[in-house]
Formats: sequence, structure tokens, C-alpha cells
Amino acid sequence: MNNNRVGMAINYDYPDYGGMLQAYASFRKIRDLGYQPEAINNNALSSDIKKRKMRYFAQNILDPSIVKEKSQIVFKKIRQRLNGGLRENLGKRYAAFDRFYQQKFTVSMEYASWAELTEGCRDYRAVVVGSDQLWLPSNIAGDYYTLSFVPDDVKKIAYATSFGVSKIAKGQEEKAKAYLSRINFLSAREESGQKIIKDHTGRSVPLVCDPALLLTADEWDKEATPGKLVNEPYIFCYFMGNNPWQREFVKSLKKQTSCKIVALLHLDQYIKSDEEYVDYVPYDVSPADFVNLVKNTDYVCTDSFHGTVFSIIYKRDFFTFKRFSDKATLSTNSRIDTLLGRMELQDRLVKEGYIAKDMLSRKIDQNAVQGRLAAFREESLNYLIGALEA
Repeated sequence: MNNNRVGMAINYDYPDYGGMLQAYASFRKIRDLGYQPEAINNNALSSDIKKRKMRYFAQNILDPSIVKEKSQIVFKKIRQRLNGGLRENLGKRYAAFDRFYQQKFTVSMEYASWAELTEGCRDYRAVVVGSDQLWLPSNIAGDYYTLSFVPDDVKKIAYATSFGVSKIAKGQEEKAKAYLSRINFLSAREESGQKIIKDHTGRSVPLVCDPALLLTADEWDKEATPGKLVNEPYIFCYFMGNNPWQREFVKSLKKQTSCKIVALLHLDQYIKSDEEYVDYVPYDVSPADFVNLVKNTDYVCTDSFHGTVFSIIYKRDFFTFKRFSDKATLSTNSRIDTLLGRMELQDRLVKEGYIAKDMLSRKIDQNAVQGRLAAFREESLNYLIGALEA
């Protein structure tokens, strides 16, 4: 066995900016530590995983928040088929994602069966799962990111893996207890995740930073597209949800600052009205371009966790919004709450009715924030190093 090989159960090829960048950050950091990471190729198993997830959604068809969220994904696919311009634009975006992951990741052989994957794991020093929302209820049902396929005698590490929700879904308690108990090194990305693990396993686990935060701004500069993609002052908008009052805030911010609005549209869902408030709508945008757009903007407006993460890394003036109602089953607000709390940036959270002029008057003490970030990064890196070396 090559003692430096590390298998990674990560979502490395899904076209989501935050998701792909955090997956790459964990891959790169493990590589920088002297190991040979490879993203596990589960393509041959994906149909089986999807069937398990679909059974979960079918069993929860009466939950209105799940129906609303998943119906938007279906609606977007229908719009792509009917709208040639949208299909072409999104095709450019997806191609940019493909180029990034093919250039940046080392990917394992394709495992033809669960048994073959289990046997293949014996060649790894450890198997790492993380980060992002890989323990959402549907992913627990899919039973891949749970690392249930990894043999008992192969080390299993969870780095900052997020449940995405504040409590385990009804009917998944025993399954959660079983898979969490098998993982040798557990950590959480939000306080609610720490509580879930404590409640189901009795284990107190460390809170660690998102993988993207493990890399400094200087390190991210090496991954970002060089130069400036936009050559005038701009507000960068990265919204996943459909909350019209948040766009009204952006329009007010534009009036206050005279900045243009640059936005990535139609991400998780198709939102026709979003086309009306923006000045520039680029589509051929890779994850490296995304980093560039955050780095060089004057302001960031986002309901995305990773939009907030990169704003902090690059010391941007930013305004974070909640995508979901806190009561929604699929709400992922807890990770934003934890991040802003840890960085003492709670005043960057914009609530309905807040005035752009008032929010602009709130200044960020960047030196203090970067000091907190450096300490959090060091704690988190020490956890990762300890788990890999054990």
C-alpha cells in the first residue's frame, strides 16, 4: 500500500461554484501537506445513489419546502429545453466547470460496483469526506458520503462536513448514529452539526473552518484568473434563492454607490425577473473566474455561504442575506450564522426592511477579522494534520 494515498469522497464535478471551490481547497491542502489525494470516481454507482435519494424525496412528498425546492430544479431543466438562448448560455457555464475540474483534480479509477469500491479503499491511507452539505437528508439516504462503503479497518475522516440542516430528518436517526459512529475523526462546520453529532454519538467534536478558508488570499490568487474581468466599479451578486426584496436592496445599493451590477443568474433555479436588475450577466465563468469576480469587486451581495466565505478571504465589503426561512426543512442558514458569529460579522446580515444607506455605514474591522480567520485556520489545519498522521 502507498501510505500517502488519500481517497476523497467529495462532490468534485458538480457545477456549483462554492461546492467545486471548497472541494478543490480540501484536495489542494491535503496535497500541500505531502499526500497524494484523489477524488473517488463513483460514476458507475451514481444511478444507484440517485435511486436511494429519489425514494427519500418520494417519502417526503408532502413536505412543502422540499417540494418547492426540488420543483424549481425540474422547472429549470424544462426552461433549458424550451429556451435555446438559456440552454446555450448555461452550456458555456457548465463547460467552464468541466475544464476546471479536469485540470485541477486527480480522479481515481472508476469503480464498477460497491464491492470493488470497498476493496479499492484498502489502498488508501485514509478516506476523507467533506466538506459542503454532504450530509443533507437526501445524501444520508443516498448512503455514499456516509462512508458506509469504507472497510472498518481503513481510517475514515470527516472534515467540516455539513448536515446543511439543524437536525436529523425524522426516520434517519438510527442510520445517522450508525454511520457517524464508524468515522474515526469527526468534525463539524457549524454549531448545529456539533450538536447533532453529540446527540447521536455522545462525541464532542471540533468546529473547523470550511476548506476554502484553509487557503489564504495569496494562495487563492494562484488559482484565480489573473487580471480584472470587469474594468469598472461593480457590485457582484451571487444569489441562489428567489427573494425579490433582496434584489430591491441591491438596486438601492447601486443608487448609493453608482456601481454597476454584475450577477451570475439562473444558478439553482431559473429566475426570469433577475434579468431585469443587472447590468452585466456573464455565463462563461469558471470557478477561477468566480474567485476573480469576488477579489476585484467593490461590494458583494449574496445569500450563499461560499459567497460570504470568499468575501471574507478577500476583505470585501459584503452583505449576506438568508436564502431560506429558518423553519424550512431544507434551510441551510445555520452554517452562515456560525461563520458570521465566529468572525464577529453578524452585522453583515441583511434582513428585510434594512436600508442600503444604513448598511453602508457599517464598517468592517478587517485587521480584527483576519486575525480571527488566521486563528480559526490554524486550529482547523491542526485537526486535519492530526487526523491524517494518526
